[in-house]
Amino acid sequence: MTKRKKRWRWIMVAVILLLLGALAWCMRPPKNTIPTVSRGTLERIPEFKSQFITPRDIAVWLPVGYQTGDSCDVLYMHDGNMLFDATTTWNRQEWQVDEIMDSLIQAGSIRPCIVVGIYNTDDRLTEYFPEKTWHHVPEADRKKAKLDKLTGDAYLKFIVEELKPYIDERYKPLTSREHTFMMGSSMGGLISLYALCEYPQAFGGVACLSSHLSMDLLPDGFKGDSWATGFREYVSQQLPEANSCLIYMDHGTKDFDADYGKYQTLIDSVFTTKGWDKQHYTSLVFDGHGHNETCWAKRLNQPLQFLLKK
Repeated sequence: MTKRKKRWRWIMVAVILLLLGALAWCMRPPKNTIPTVSRGTLERIPEFKSQFITPRDIAVWLPVGYQTGDSCDVLYMHDGNMLFDATTTWNRQEWQVDEIMDSLIQAGSIRPCIVVGIYNTDDRLTEYFPEKTWHHVPEADRKKAKLDKLTGDAYLKFIVEELKPYIDERYKPLTSREHTFMMGSSMGGLISLYALCEYPQAFGGVACLSSHLSMDLLPDGFKGDSWATGFREYVSQQLPEANSCLIYMDHGTKDFDADYGKYQTLIDSVFTTKGWDKQHYTSLVFDGHGHNETCWAKRLNQPLQFLLKK
């Protein structure tokens, strides 16, 4: 290799490193990590302790004028750090929960509701994984997976046995299942549907946006059609009695969502076969919507009105 070629090679390496450094700088965590809201009140519970999972922050959104003991429903939402304030999120996007929730409450479209945002952690994929799916996966595929890494059951225990009692005691909302709901997107959609199957006595409904039903791009051993099929079989066996609660599902047509259509159709057929009607189960498609918080914010009014309709 000539000296000139070597020099150009090192110049190219330097340029690539410079670009990677610039990208890392752009993607750095925001300095302001405490979200603020423009509507209602946001209370932050830092490092909520649990005997089941690692501690994490909890953000509790209270409607305008809320006072302890007011008749409010409660909505538990996953990825709590992405819900309220884009200046604190890794991608500068948010669900706009405070603005949309407040607008619907003020318009009389939904019942007053407290939102409990549960922050995610580095264990997001394993915490949001519907753990008992493995019972419905062929043995050959189970052997490829590290089942001891799955923590979906522990995550739900934390919500039902520790977080919910704390919220019920501190804020004194309506506590029955008919007034308790859960919502999430992507893997958060999977764990929400799983939660309803595991704890039908605790939740009166769930909303699952852009649910990652394909189970693609997951850690080695936990991805592919065998796991997607296993989850569908789990749901078929463990669903609560038809029309005993509310279930909202949707997906877009771009990005990851472009692959979800066929899997959603298969899940839809499970509900149809089990006798669920459109008043209790709905499945929507949003053309042109991708797999991100901006798109979920655009259609957030749909699941909120489905779950919290007056």
